[in-house]
Amino acid sequence: MSEPIESAARGVNLGWSLALVLRRWHEAVEEVLADIPHGTRGYHILGVVAHECPPTQGALATRLVIDRSVLTYLLDDLETAGLLRRVPDRKDRRVRRIIATEKGRAILADAEQRVATAEEVVLSALPPEQRELFRAAAGQAAVALHAQDPTTDPCVAVEIALSDR
Repeated sequence: MSEPIESAARGVNLGWSLALVLRRWHEAVEEVLADIPHGTRGYHILGVVAHECPPTQGALATRLVIDRSVLTYLLDDLETAGLLRRVPDRKDRRVRRIIATEKGRAILADAEQRVATAEEVVLSALPPEQRELFRAAAGQAAVALHAQDPTTDPCVAVEIALSDR
């Protein structure tokens, strides 16, 4: 690590560091996702729907830790925008599977590139290899924490971290 970074980091705690990075990430990413209903929440929903086996509405709520009643409204808006569809499950017609439309997949692919660019800007103070290490470590920590308490709503955690308390 270079001397200026070491000197600047003395006395800085993890909470402050993560909150600042999260705030900048949120600002940058919300701006580039303005065309997706519900911004980052819509983006995360679309990502799961497009990249994983078509989930049921209940499984999607559990996976993203979103209240089922709130998820219904989010899905309504994403469906109205033509980004996804709810289709009856072949085995149980009472269950709805969520699938991305072609338009949704195209919008997501473009959004993923814009998010990657925004993330590069947010992490630009780090050398490229440290950016990848930071992403990997943050991902491992998040997966482990989610496994310990899968009911923690990441959106609520973000709102708390971004608040001016």
